[in-house]
Amino acid sequence: MKNRLRATLASFGATAVLLSGGVVLTAPPAAADTQLCDKYGSLRIQGGRYIVQNNNWGDDTTQCLSVSATGFSVTTASHNRPTNGAPGSYPSVYAGCHYGNCSTGSGLPRQVRSLGSLTSRVDYTTVQAGQWDASYDVWYDPNPNPAGQNTGAEVMIWGNHRGAPQPVGSVIGTVQLAGATWNVWFGNIGWNVISYVRTGGTDSLDVNLTDFTRDAVGRGKISDAWYLTSVQFGFEPWQGQTGLGVRSFSLSG
Repeated sequence: MKNRLRATLASFGATAVLLSGGVVLTAPPAAADTQLCDKYGSLRIQGGRYIVQNNNWGDDTTQCLSVSATGFSVTTASHNRPTNGAPGSYPSVYAGCHYGNCSTGSGLPRQVRSLGSLTSRVDYTTVQAGQWDASYDVWYDPNPNPAGQNTGAEVMIWGNHRGAPQPVGSVIGTVQLAGATWNVWFGNIGWNVISYVRTGGTDSLDVNLTDFTRDAVGRGKISDAWYLTSVQFGFEPWQGQTGLGVRSFSLSG
C-alpha cells in the first residue's frame, strides 16, 4: 500500500520541536541546488512556504533531487517497477501539512465546505522516455492535521503522463475543468482515490483546486466536512524518471 507522507529529516540537520503530542522534526531551509538523496528527506524552499520531498516510498534504489530556490529536478534514479503496480516514488513539492511536517503560510488545513478559491500554478519538465505521470496529489482527512496517513480521500490531477501506467480504479466519467477535458477515475485503496487525467498532455497547469474538489464532492467521493490538508505536485515514476522536475510551484487563496 502506498505511503507517500513519511519524512525522515534528521540526516539533513533537522531540529526537534517538542509539542504536547510528542517530538516533531522540522526540515531546515534549503540552499540553491542542494542535493537531496535521503529516502524520506525534505527541504524547505522560498522561506519555508513550500517543502520539497524526495519521498522514495515505493523502492529501495537510490533517488536524488537537485533542489533549487523554486523547485527541483530528479538527477539520480534507477526505478524499474512493473507498470501494473505501484510507482517507485513521488518526488514532489507541497504546501500544507502532512505527517506533522507543515509549510509556512499556506492557510491549510482548511475544511472543504470553507475552501473558497484555492488556486495553484505549476511549470514542470518532462522527458520523452520511460513510464511516469506528472500530477497534483491533494489530500483530505476527517481531521485537520492527522499525524499519519490521510484516511479520507486523495485527488490526483494528471497533467501529463507517458507509457502504460493508469490511475487507481476505473473511469467513471469525464468533466470540463481548468479549460481542458479530463477523464475521471475512481478507486479505493483504504481511502478514496479520485484521479483526473487530462486528455492532452501539458508542461504547465493553472488550476482552481476548489473546482476539482467540488466535482469530487458532487460525485460522493469527498465529504464537505473533511479537511484539505496538503497540495502537492510531483511525479510518479515507474521507469525512466531522470530529468523530471518542477521549475516553479505556487498555491494561493
